[in-house]
Amino acid sequence: MHERMQWYVDQKLLSCCATLVMRGTDVVDYRTFGYMDLETMVPLTPDAIYRMYSNTKIVTSVAAMMLYEEGRLGLDQPLREVLPAFADVKVLKRKAAGIDDVEELASPVLMRHILSHSAGFSYGFVEPESAIDQAYMAHGLDPLGNREDTLESMCDKLAKMPLVYQPGTSWRYSLATDVTARVVELLSGQRFDEFLKDRIFTPLSMVDTDFHVPADKVGRFITMYAPTDLLDPMKPGLVKADDAHEGQYNSPRAMLSGGGGLVSTVSDYLSFLRMIVSGGSWNGVRLLEPETLDVMRTNQLAGGIGVSFPMWDMPGTVFGLGFALKQQLSEGEPLASLGEYHWGGMAGTHSWMAPETGITGFCLTQRMPGFWHPFSHEFKRMVYQFTMGD
Repeated sequence: MHERMQWYVDQKLLSCCATLVMRGTDVVDYRTFGYMDLETMVPLTPDAIYRMYSNTKIVTSVAAMMLYEEGRLGLDQPLREVLPAFADVKVLKRKAAGIDDVEELASPVLMRHILSHSAGFSYGFVEPESAIDQAYMAHGLDPLGNREDTLESMCDKLAKMPLVYQPGTSWRYSLATDVTARVVELLSGQRFDEFLKDRIFTPLSMVDTDFHVPADKVGRFITMYAPTDLLDPMKPGLVKADDAHEGQYNSPRAMLSGGGGLVSTVSDYLSFLRMIVSGGSWNGVRLLEPETLDVMRTNQLAGGIGVSFPMWDMPGTVFGLGFALKQQLSEGEPLASLGEYHWGGMAGTHSWMAPETGITGFCLTQRMPGFWHPFSHEFKRMVYQFTMGD
């Protein structure tokens, strides 16, 4: 596995890579490969800071479920009770001719819908040719480039967009987790970043996890690269996509994106993963009860509905509250992966946990896009081969 990850760097498919494997909460293997940047070729350091993108979603989901445990958030609570702007939201008709071809809600958007991406929201970039994603971008709902909106103003804009489908009837990757972050703000009475710091990061000693990289840490921030050919993930060649010193994360942003805004380190996110796999408690503090994590790892989608992307095939996968769940195996997948719960970030920071075997894998790079890239699949396959003998 180490040789193969180094091969990805040598072939100029990745600028860097870090891999970590746990059995239970014990780290059994951790390696770094490649460079902080391709210009200076400084080797990747163990304390390097990564753009976590959608790994942020798991953190946000945990924050929401902490409020659920406290009785402040109900899974069957209508979203409009917390965010009245969504009281009059409409739904695109099944074969809508345009963005204004809508119908009334058949049932309200519930909190469990926004935590499972089944509310009917969209994302703006996953299916860019669709009328709904084009409307999102036209109205400034760009999750990758939005530097002006706050969570509040983003939700106000989103509430003016129609839903893609009736709540609970399908699955679509979306801005729902950013809506969740705004819900956390309103129900807790704290700014989202303050809630995360007070309730998650400080208790877990996640000292480098934040929504930007301060000047005194910028020397540990990795440069991000993009492939020369977006349509061929295995074609060598990388170009700079975000600078580590003068990029998107070098100053505080108004948008505290619960869907993709965090930066973190292997050490910090390891503490978070250990909390999850040990039943909600780590570092002497309990964030969640084991029963709450069981709910998060329970499929929330209607029968026959699964996780689906236009560009990635994720067969046999359903969704809980913040986690994708491996419900059925595909050809070539190891038996040990059945029941996995996982998610990852667009730039290639993927974590997965296998409760039946006690194995956790975490592989990271800074390639945009890097989610669901062959390097992470090979990492997982080789880990299972080594740890499970299959």
